[in-house]
Amino acid sequence: MHAAAQRIAGLLQGLGANGAVIEVAESARTSAEAAAALGCPVGAIAKSLVFVADGEPILVLASGAHQVDLAVLGPRIDRQELRRATPEEVRQATGQPIGGVAPLGHPRPLPAFIDTALRAHERIWAAAGTPRAVFPTDFVELARLAAANEVTVA
Repeated sequence: MHAAAQRIAGLLQGLGANGAVIEVAESARTSAEAAAALGCPVGAIAKSLVFVADGEPILVLASGAHQVDLAVLGPRIDRQELRRATPEEVRQATGQPIGGVAPLGHPRPLPAFIDTALRAHERIWAAAGTPRAVFPTDFVELARLAAANEVTVA
């Protein structure tokens, strides 16, 4: 297993998470790729997206079935200026590459928000530090692991 995925696995174990990190044979960089590799609905993929909100990075755990609507999200999280982070900003804020950003294990905690649409899925899959590493979880556990507040993103 990749060292980054091993690190996330250790963090998950230390936090008492129920699921174990696995690596898929194909890329799970996008929600569609992850869903195909795992044989689950695309909506059950928790994509970890980094945005810059009022000059600071934030993490949004969104259902793979949704596009985050910045005009909707900004007011709901009380932020004025909101834009998608660049790949360099993502790496700086999380220490992880786009397509593999885990909901935890960042150099410093990020304000985090979780899409309420993920509640519809008994099992959710989240990235584990690389574009091929994922772990199963559920809504309550994922919100706890990321210290995320619930929000409707679309």
